[in-house]
Amino acid sequence: MVFSSPLFIFIFLPITLAAYYLIPGRAYRNVVLFILSLLFYAWGEPTFVLLMVFSIAMNYSAGLLVEKHKDDKKKAKTVLIVSVIINLLLLAVFKYTALFVDSLKSIFPFMRSFATPIIPLPIGISFYTFQAMSYVIDLYRRETGVQRNPIYFGAYVTLFPQLIAGPIVRYRDVDDQLVNRRESMEKFVSGIKLFTVGLAKKVLIANQLASLWNVLKVGTETNGILGSWVGIIAFSLQIYFDFGGYSDMAIGLGRMLGFEFLKNFDYPYISKSISEFWRRWHISLGTWFREYVYIPLGGNRKSLPRTLVNLMVVWGLTGLWHGASWNFALWGLYFGVLLILEKLFLGKLLEKLPKWLSNLYMLVLVVLGWALFDFTNLSELGPFLASLFSVGKSGIISHDTLVYVVNYLPVLIAACIGSSPIVKKLHDRAAANPAGEWVDIALVAAGLILCTASLVAGGYNPFIYFRF
Repeated sequence: MVFSSPLFIFIFLPITLAAYYLIPGRAYRNVVLFILSLLFYAWGEPTFVLLMVFSIAMNYSAGLLVEKHKDDKKKAKTVLIVSVIINLLLLAVFKYTALFVDSLKSIFPFMRSFATPIIPLPIGISFYTFQAMSYVIDLYRRETGVQRNPIYFGAYVTLFPQLIAGPIVRYRDVDDQLVNRRESMEKFVSGIKLFTVGLAKKVLIANQLASLWNVLKVGTETNGILGSWVGIIAFSLQIYFDFGGYSDMAIGLGRMLGFEFLKNFDYPYISKSISEFWRRWHISLGTWFREYVYIPLGGNRKSLPRTLVNLMVVWGLTGLWHGASWNFALWGLYFGVLLILEKLFLGKLLEKLPKWLSNLYMLVLVVLGWALFDFTNLSELGPFLASLFSVGKSGIISHDTLVYVVNYLPVLIAACIGSSPIVKKLHDRAAANPAGEWVDIALVAAGLILCTASLVAGGYNPFIYFRF
């Protein structure tokens, strides 16, 4: 079951909200959230619910032990290390076993007869594992208090709005909300609006761009140079509206339940550098790696060479976090190198350039990075990258590609406009008008109708980040 399915929108969500608001008392509502979140996950991953329950129990117990030994730094640290190792081992076994075995087979010829194990990837394991780890780490650092109620902790880990694709919510950001959150009609209405915006981003824009990219991606030899650029730009917009749409839906659902999650995207494509882009894109993941990997490694407090090594380690891990394929590791290292260059000298140069030129620099490099991100088969990546910089036998753009692109031109234009703050500024200006509330209601209703019609007419199109 996914947010962008009629089953979720018209059955699961109304039942959840009804059960949540009909039951009085914060403690009972957390019980409802915990049970319904497990049911939500079990709908698509019934077997792996047990894995999630184990993760909850293990990290909850680790938290209690860290608190018990808070005055004995050595014992508390031992508990922390053991819990981190168990979390990472679970992630490694389910996510990286096949990659590890295939890599060994490519290095050692005698292993090529061994079959690569096929282990299904539990949806959202990268997200809820990082969330649970953040609790134990923050508790060890004395940056949050221990949670003694297992239901409250379970509700935090399994909270269905952000369970399977983030944003990654650190425990200390919602600790107080688990106990003292306040639901209100204003927050509920705001949540409905944001949920609808996210749904429209996914269904009306991202899904359409996916159809365009899927065709142009396999037409490397016949696209023409312009056709290939349109294709990778379409994917760049698709992944933004897909993941950004999911984050909006998650934050909106959280508001309906009285929670406030931190923003996960802040118009990244208006950035003037790669450094700024990563401060605006998938903010929760960047924050997690900065807090729990980069700073513990020494951050930028050590020598310059050590800082550069720290950056490469973080970005190599960031790449591998996204998927069990070497293209993701290369993608992470690609951005690590760019960030190092900006730190060394390029950043100062970019500050002197006209804003449009530094923005163009960022866009070109990010778009090229998305090609590396999407082509898990590196043998297909080379020809596609070559098609971006050579005219080839199809010229600028082939006739068939041109016809196909023109059909998607309205959604491409809408996506380009929607990826900038223009629409939000216009909406905020209109909201100041006395009739602004009625306009919002009409837009929400129209958005739900259009999204429902599109979902009924189309097939299943999961969120990109479900595979991570």
